[in-house]
Amino acid sequence: MANIIITGTSRGIGLELVKLFAQEGHQVLALSRNTKPVESLGFSNVHTFSFDLGNPADFKKVEKFIEQWHVVDVLINNAGRLVNKPFMEISPEEFESVYKVNVFGVAEMTKVVLPQMGKKGHVVTISSMGGVQGSMKFPGLSAYSSSKGAVITLTELWAEEFKASGPSFNVLALGAVQTEMLEEAFPGYQAPVTAPEMATYIKEFALIGHKMYNGKLLQVSNSTP
Repeated sequence: MANIIITGTSRGIGLELVKLFAQEGHQVLALSRNTKPVESLGFSNVHTFSFDLGNPADFKKVEKFIEQWHVVDVLINNAGRLVNKPFMEISPEEFESVYKVNVFGVAEMTKVVLPQMGKKGHVVTISSMGGVQGSMKFPGLSAYSSSKGAVITLTELWAEEFKASGPSFNVLALGAVQTEMLEEAFPGYQAPVTAPEMATYIKEFALIGHKMYNGKLLQVSNSTP
């Protein structure tokens, strides 16, 4: 059984991932500002505490917790922040808030966990098709989509920098999945893929994908948006 850390676990894909990993018997650290949805699942092998990717002090809590694990097998950087607003109306504070979670928070979480990961570890970062160069872009998502492009490049850089020692780093650019965040970005749109379906794919990839891929962007999308 693996030791797995997942961010953004209060709803959507993150919460479904917690369920799937826990049902298989893995040890899970589920991180989100709102812990009630995870606590209500009632799994003894799921650990949680309130965590904000934008709060530097919260990373100390993660460091302290994973000391007892000694090794982290999988980190899934799933948490994300979205602002849907025309570029000329976004304040500097709003733009920065998106990057604090989607880029700086992902980088800091990865830095905290890396010392506990070995050669066979796997860091999976969840990006978006909106962050893929050449993909269709949509107005109102300048902060969100550009931040998702940033973590794609970060993943490639990490794979190069740690290729001798490990772990493996890969990034999944998701297409439309029926989640609360999709509703925020595209109100009224019905996606062809559900959160449980996408979570099932991500779970399997997180456990075995590093055997075939390192430093790769995989486009997990069958629709636009």
